Amino acid sequence: MIYYVGIDISKFKHDFCIISNAGEVIVENSSFENNKKGFQHFLDQLKPYDKSQVRIAFEATGHYSSNLELFLTNQEYSFMKINPLVVHQFLKARSLRRTKTDKADSLAMAHYLMSVPYIPNSKVLYHINSLKSLCRTRELLIKERSKFAVLLTNELDKSFPELKAFFNNTFSSTLLFILEKYKNAYHISLMKDYDSLRKVSKGRFSYAKFIKLKELAKNSVGYHDDNSDLLISTYISLYNDFNNQIDPIDKQISTIIKELNPRMLSIPGLGEISAASILSEYGDITKFSSPNKMLAFAGLEPSVIQSGTLETNGKMVKHGSGHLRYSVMNSAMIILRYSPTFYDYYIKKRNEGKCHRVALSHVCKKLIRVIYSLEKYNQDFNPSLLK
Repeated sequence: MIYYVGIDISKFKHDFCIISNAGEVIVENSSFENNKKGFQHFLDQLKPYDKSQVRIAFEATGHYSSNLELFLTNQEYSFMKINPLVVHQFLKARSLRRTKTDKADSLAMAHYLMSVPYIPNSKVLYHINSLKSLCRTRELLIKERSKFAVLLTNELDKSFPELKAFFNNTFSSTLLFILEKYKNAYHISLMKDYDSLRKVSKGRFSYAKFIKLKELAKNSVGYHDDNSDLLISTYISLYNDFNNQIDPIDKQISTIIKELNPRMLSIPGLGEISAASILSEYGDITKFSSPNKMLAFAGLEPSVIQSGTLETNGKMVKHGSGHLRYSVMNSAMIILRYSPTFYDYYIKKRNEGKCHRVALSHVCKKLIRVIYSLEKYNQDFNPSLLK
């Protein structure tokens, strides 16, 4: 006998039901609180059955299920996380009535679990869930840092408009050091301490560039006042604060991804942070039955418009994880610079008349299909095996 347990996750309590493979409802309309006492109550409901006979499923609803996942893992119970959209569609197909309750959802999950192959979450997902929190926090910090980079750029456009172009439009550690110490073009034109710049830049900022920068500052068309200097100091301080928060997160992500060592790291141009972001959003990639399922999870598959004998592909549906799409798109742009395979594919799509963004979306789809193969079959990237 197999027992199917459907759980509807929420913040303070979880509703659940248990049905047998014969269709008998063993436990109906029950719930337990999201605390130690509640977890023990739920465990008591499972104890009459052998662990190998119990199959548990709940929606992938973010962090609300994290403590339950760890509890079940420690109690040596397996569980399967389900895309909420899939459960919604299954519930909708089962009934024309618009019944949306936690108890209905838990029953729908138990019935859905009966109808599909049971693919329990890998224990390694505990580390992947930690990775997801780190990567999403990093993404948030990067976006916030970018806001102050824009404000700093706007202020420099007034006080020293020639400066960012001199540093190739990037806020390097050398540029930030100069701005933090000298604030404006006038003081930069009077700089004498080249040794400090050489140390900050680790020897990359030559003395010739030092002299050229001073001359550029001397002839700048920018203007400044005390307010401008104050704003520049404030923006740099905030920008550096975000850097100081991002750096330890990057180190922790690097430590975890090296331990997990996914095969996708063998793709030229796909770095540790990008690989971690993609892996953390997908979780256990081996649970996907096809690359198309991975595309759907990322919201990168085209919608299908069907009418009579006409069937056409529409725009990307954009369901799924926005964080994942963001990571895949950014990764694809970097990979184009390092992988002839992906670059040639991009050029092929451009030559077919597709604009940059559409061609890039095709590269993203190819990237996901490649990642699927590498992780599913545990092999390194080999361009000779790609068509």
